[in-house]
Amino acid sequence: MARTATAAVVPEVGAPFALTGVTLDAPRPDEVVVRLVAAGLCHTDLSVRAGKLPSPFPVVLGHEGAGVVEEVGYRVTSVVPGDKVLLSFTSCGACGNCLAGHPAYCAGFLPLNFGGARADGTGTINGADGRVAGHFFGQSSFATYALTDERSLVKVAPDAPLDLLAPLGCGIQTGAGTVLNVLRPEIGSTLAVFGVGAVGLAAVMAAALGGPSRIVAVDVVPERLELARELGATDVVDARGPDVAAALRELTGGAGVDYAVEASGNVAALRAAIDALALRGTCAIVGAPAFGTTVPVDVNGLLGGKRIVGVTEGDADPRRFVPLLADLVSRGALPLDKLVRRYPFVDIEKAVLATERGEVVKAVLTFE
Repeated sequence: MARTATAAVVPEVGAPFALTGVTLDAPRPDEVVVRLVAAGLCHTDLSVRAGKLPSPFPVVLGHEGAGVVEEVGYRVTSVVPGDKVLLSFTSCGACGNCLAGHPAYCAGFLPLNFGGARADGTGTINGADGRVAGHFFGQSSFATYALTDERSLVKVAPDAPLDLLAPLGCGIQTGAGTVLNVLRPEIGSTLAVFGVGAVGLAAVMAAALGGPSRIVAVDVVPERLELARELGATDVVDARGPDVAAALRELTGGAGVDYAVEASGNVAALRAAIDALALRGTCAIVGAPAFGTTVPVDVNGLLGGKRIVGVTEGDADPRRFVPLLADLVSRGALPLDKLVRRYPFVDIEKAVLATERGEVVKAVLTFE
């Protein structure tokens, strides 16, 4: 059946979030209604609001949801009402990459996650003045209830702290997955992380689990660099310096770093990350600047076996990877609590402002 909810609607590009009453469509056979307990605020949400990433408007964003299953379609088998779940991105489940265990590279990733509607073009949310774009990452979790794809759901333990684990669905999965699933740094290697917000710090924490003997955090915010040290970075570099790549080469005796994670979305940082690579080094691009952004690269500089790879969602299958991250959090091996600050849902604009000012690493909205 259809269900009413309170949602944080963005009416047009650049507009503030406005708490508004909406109506959710009745769940289809493969869909689930989730009562939200918490939702992480991600820079992707803010980039879409600012018009840097594609979306129709008005729209309900939010893609790090966590809550309790309220209703399931008759084909849903992975969860039942009452289950606690985390929400992540959606995928078709049928293309070659999905079938090969790489749903983050689903052939339909962009339309399914950013198109504002289901795959067949039908909407999931209506407001008083008509249709509101939804289905963001298969969920649109900036609302008291979300109508989600089953493929967006990850079941967690009945005692799971949802207000802590919500960011696992995107930001933490992306940073940790980039290190653990894509780069897989060898023991004794060196790894640099450019931009130590939530994604970058997740990469630092994942690297600290083992492998690299040297983990370098690069940022412009001193407090973030100190937090990176606390979470496992062995060295820090202030990106306000004149030549970051040179500073990294100096730290490594002139060799450069074996691995780099660019998580800031800053073009200058990406160029520095590429320039700082050692022979046969790999740079993983994680940060997402505005569509159409380019960066100049010295082609001859890459001929020493250097590689540049783009990464979405840590190349993770959430249904397998997110439970592993949740287990690491529960055992204290992934100290996510050092990143999270909670805000009531009604204070979403305060959370946005604190995020944009760099006052908080990961804001989590709470609904209870």
